[in-house]
Amino acid sequence: MAIIEDDRRIRDGLGTLINGTSGYGCNLSFRSMEDALAHTWSEVPDVALVDIGLPGMSGIDGLSRLREKYPGVALLMLTVYEDDERIFEALCAGANGYLLKKTAPNKLLECLGEVLRGGAPMSPEVARRVLGLFREIRPPERVEYDLTPHELRLLRLLVEGHNYQSAAAELGVSFSTINFHMQNIYRKLQVHSKSEAVAKALRQRLVK
Repeated sequence: MAIIEDDRRIRDGLGTLINGTSGYGCNLSFRSMEDALAHTWSEVPDVALVDIGLPGMSGIDGLSRLREKYPGVALLMLTVYEDDERIFEALCAGANGYLLKKTAPNKLLECLGEVLRGGAPMSPEVARRVLGLFREIRPPERVEYDLTPHELRLLRLLVEGHNYQSAAAELGVSFSTINFHMQNIYRKLQVHSKSEAVAKALRQRLVK
């Protein structure tokens, strides 16, 4: 397994717990998303425990990049944050589960086993909030953001899981053109990252 956590005490504690449990092992440990992405994972783990509040790039913003480099790794958020916005953004960005750091060690190990079996473990508090989010979904009022047809096509590709490079290939344009359109999309949607743009597109059903 891999751990991406900036707090050394928590990072070492998780490593000790995992390495001390039969059938589990932690072979990768990073203090930032940048370190994790820059490092070549010679032995790709089954699961990566990812904090959200990292220095530099957040855990949520790094999910799609990790998914691109290591598509077979289950990405399990382990964080102190339990607000609707971060939960929604993490799940939209591709998290396989969402646990709070106050999760008891034995329960954390159970959740690791669950995600290895293809499940999507969530802390009870998080699961309640996710259910609440779904209950609040209503047929959306039409919100106009003046997105052009090309911007909507690009946004649809991002919702489908494309990154900037694959979206450029799909649309037959350059990376710089994609970057130009993304800056316009961010400005019009009043967001600051790809995950926020995707989350807003899904919430308000801007693409079909």
